[in-house]
Amino acid sequence: MVKTFTKLDRRRLRELAPGKKVMEHGIEFQRLANGDGVYSVNIMVDGQRIHRVLGRESDGVTRTQAEQFIEKARTDARHDRLALPKGRKVALSFHAAAGKYIEVLRASGGKDVPAKKSALLLHLTPFFGDRPLSKITSDDIGRYKAQRLQEVVQAGGDQRSKDRKPRTEGRTTSPGTVNRELATLSHLFSIATEQGWITTARPKIEKINAGGRRIVYLTVPQARKFLDAAKDSDNPQLYPFVLIAVSTSMRKGEILRIRKEHIDLDRRMIFIPKAKAGAREQPITAALTAFLRTYLEQSVPSDTPWLFPSPRGSKSGHTVAIEKPFRESVARAGLDPRQVVRHTLRHTAVSHLVQAGVDLPTVQRVSGHKTLAMVAHYAHQDGDHIQSAMDKLESRISGTITRKLHKSKRPTPQESA
Repeated sequence: MVKTFTKLDRRRLRELAPGKKVMEHGIEFQRLANGDGVYSVNIMVDGQRIHRVLGRESDGVTRTQAEQFIEKARTDARHDRLALPKGRKVALSFHAAAGKYIEVLRASGGKDVPAKKSALLLHLTPFFGDRPLSKITSDDIGRYKAQRLQEVVQAGGDQRSKDRKPRTEGRTTSPGTVNRELATLSHLFSIATEQGWITTARPKIEKINAGGRRIVYLTVPQARKFLDAAKDSDNPQLYPFVLIAVSTSMRKGEILRIRKEHIDLDRRMIFIPKAKAGAREQPITAALTAFLRTYLEQSVPSDTPWLFPSPRGSKSGHTVAIEKPFRESVARAGLDPRQVVRHTLRHTAVSHLVQAGVDLPTVQRVSGHKTLAMVAHYAHQDGDHIQSAMDKLESRISGTITRKLHKSKRPTPQESA
């Protein structure tokens, strides 16, 4: 019987807004923020769930191919040849699973794919190797954490060059770095379970407690010095990048991926389609609004959709790295490049919002943090603003406190006499 499609017809798919998805007859289509689309299938066959990402429109994947996939799966089931991963089949190795995981992320428009690929390539895969994914235990993950925390950070050398040796900074890997790698590992297991690569229970993955380490942020004088140093940089994109970061608390990737069409100067908003906690609107200050108005008119080429177009014509079309001029400006401002990194600017913006007395729910709205608990960490940055709050409380209620209130209700010996 020929199926009739009403939701998945060409006209409706063309009109589908970014971030939206439709599903019909077991076929799912999602429109990505960049305008591309992804086809998936999600069906039950002989009591077993088949959920597969087939690929993108730009790669030639069509609804017809999705229909053919479903028909083949059902035909195979009738012939008792349904190709679903089973525990009795050859176990999938971690190395193979890592490759399949990156393919799924790319096909479905996953977030932070380069960073996750790097974590897998440089650290996770060398450790777990060809060990079956289903055999990895919490003890194995514990050993991974212990080993990574003992490794010395490599810097200043190109790992791909045989003529240069990396020099050590004398610092071991930070808990935050290892936690990001563990987040990638956890997501890999989630995709593996969803895709049916493993049928066993996933291991428990616990993040490392950083022990309440102080979050580094710039004081007002330091921030001004750094902004002045960024203005003097040979890289014309550095100052706009730094100004946006300290004025909004946006993350590095969010800033470098800003498209002109997502900037609404009249409403003083920047739309972030791929924020860490989901698509959101980022409020901006009046000063930043005025700067962006001039910057867009005078410094950004009219033939690019990006606020930070790549000067070297990268594949993405926009700048993806700004580390070198950043470090140079940090040193020029008299600051420590080992302490002041790109994310320090986000910490700076959020810390000063809290210290200015802005309530935490509003800070969360500005910063885009997932939970208030994450914002609450910044409340301990500096005791001065807390003491200032107590002084304000005292000034409000001091008029209600009198010597009479402090007197004991029990009469003194003199009063009794």
